[in-house]
Amino acid sequence: MHIRFDGKIVMVTGAGHGLGRCIAQTFAGLGATVYGCDILADALAETAKVGNIHTSVVDLGDRKAAADWVQSVAGHCMGRAADVLVNNAGGVAGQKNRPLEDVPDEDWDRIFAINVGAAMAMSRAVVPGMKKAGHGRIINISSGAGLQASLTGIQAYCAAKHAVIGLTRQLAHEFGPFGITVNSVAPGFIRSNPTTEVQWESYGTDGQAALVERIALKRLGSAQDIANGVVFFASELGSFVNGQVIQVDGGR
Repeated sequence: MHIRFDGKIVMVTGAGHGLGRCIAQTFAGLGATVYGCDILADALAETAKVGNIHTSVVDLGDRKAAADWVQSVAGHCMGRAADVLVNNAGGVAGQKNRPLEDVPDEDWDRIFAINVGAAMAMSRAVVPGMKKAGHGRIINISSGAGLQASLTGIQAYCAAKHAVIGLTRQLAHEFGPFGITVNSVAPGFIRSNPTTEVQWESYGTDGQAALVERIALKRLGSAQDIANGVVFFASELGSFVNGQVIQVDGGR
């Protein structure tokens, strides 16, 4: 089967670099019209060098901004709803591991806002159009940190990614009767952006070797491996898969 998305509208958050850029460019290469957002204008411009990707600078920590972006895309598409939403935006917001007693409320809240809050706000904004169309795919990028303790050691990140998986499962049951599937890809450690590069370097030679040794395939994955999992959920191959989490981690 040749997987194609010709005529489909795909929205990708956090499309400026790393996993989001690869996901956006993969869908564009498969024929979709892609709309990507991020807070990084220069990075978005690089993403958009692949044809048929339209980009907008949006801070998804602002839930109204998320809803406004969805409305803007619908207007650009003559009222058509998005066929696929990929909630990829998230991360650690530049934070590092600290004892919990040293974590201020605003740092905790920021991580929850860009991971869980953004996924909720985007899903809430796109679902009326998907319900009207009678179909849709929502794919949430969670993490191995949503299933166990996080390698980052950042408490809010681990808790937020667990919440993303909980949101995925709940929305799958709520939206399923309308022909909308909601699933999640949980990446293992992927060297895909400056933050993960800093994390990788922090392990040192011995720590890097130990991390790879814990992976059954004995190698690190790539951003394309994650994009491939997203494409599966978005395609007709995944039409009867709902409320599921695929760990794309090489067998950690």
